[in-house]
Amino acid sequence: MAFDYGKAPKKLGFGLMRLPKLEDGTIDLEQTKEMVDLFMEAGCTYFDTAWAYTGSEEAIRKALVERYPRDSFTLATKNAAWIGSKSREDAVKQLETSLERSGAGYFDYYLLHNIGDNRRKVFDDFGLWDWVIEQKEKGIVKNIGASFHTTPEEVDEVLTLHPELDFVQLQINYADWDSPSVQSRACYEAAQKHGKPVVVMEPVKGGNLATPPEAVAKLFQEADPDKSVASWAVRFAADLPGVLVVLSGMSNVQQMEDNLSYMKDFTHLTEEERAVIAKAQEELDKIPLIPCTSCDYCSKVCPCNIGISISFNALNLYTVYHNKDIAGSQLQLRTNSMGKGSAADCIQCGQCEEVCPQHINIRDELVRVKETFL
Repeated sequence: MAFDYGKAPKKLGFGLMRLPKLEDGTIDLEQTKEMVDLFMEAGCTYFDTAWAYTGSEEAIRKALVERYPRDSFTLATKNAAWIGSKSREDAVKQLETSLERSGAGYFDYYLLHNIGDNRRKVFDDFGLWDWVIEQKEKGIVKNIGASFHTTPEEVDEVLTLHPELDFVQLQINYADWDSPSVQSRACYEAAQKHGKPVVVMEPVKGGNLATPPEAVAKLFQEADPDKSVASWAVRFAADLPGVLVVLSGMSNVQQMEDNLSYMKDFTHLTEEERAVIAKAQEELDKIPLIPCTSCDYCSKVCPCNIGISISFNALNLYTVYHNKDIAGSQLQLRTNSMGKGSAADCIQCGQCEEVCPQHINIRDELVRVKETFL
């Protein structure tokens, strides 16, 4: 069956993970409705939520599903079987729960969520690849895909084993394009090799590229004072061939208005604009970081099962963007999801340093991680 685009989306997608919040921590439904209205009025139609995004599926039912004809928008959600599922029945029930919360009737895009590391094994063990095909045959989902936080080698392997996937969702932004840990370019090229449309997540790197280091921000502001710094990041991702839509996790009306100002009628980057982004990448490369490539040889010999590369990626993130909350949250999330120990567990045995190809002083760097985050 050919890829079902449904109502063909514009290049901007509304990511529903970071919806606006009220003082009591609940989702600001009225502001969410206003954002949905602006988005739909601009002709944009792609909404992205997930079973694991607390309150998001319920909010989009009230802000979108109950207020607009079902065929006027496309809705994506995700199955995170690795969260709390002790059986296949637990895992497949997530779809039923998502349908109840959202009231959508069906999903235009349904993803197996966050493939990579030990999380993929859960989808394999519970036979969810065959199950999701069955849901497509029943019409409960229109397109099946997977979101990845992993290596390009695993993206290639999964797409080779599962050609039935209609699309993929990848973390792509100019900062991670050639990053040894994220490898945005190589993951994108793996998807391109298999001819899969790409949904882009984290184009602004969790908001970090809206407030990049001063030298980077200055480059963009001098190149075009009328464009927001964030716009360069979103347009970089949207400019790539094969990209279906670029998700932006917008948290207020102002962010929605800014994104629509340059994405409502998206134009590809000029050669001059691509040169500016290349200079921004060069500026980021000048920042001294731990030269970790996430090969994880160190973790394989660590007697305490410490997530060493996870720890170093978080410290590098903090070094570049000076946002301890985001870096610390990423550290905690990935440490927990992968079942790894923390830097505080290090016993200073030095086995990790004996196998590190980059000759990193791992023990000293783990002390810095502990002092910064723990």
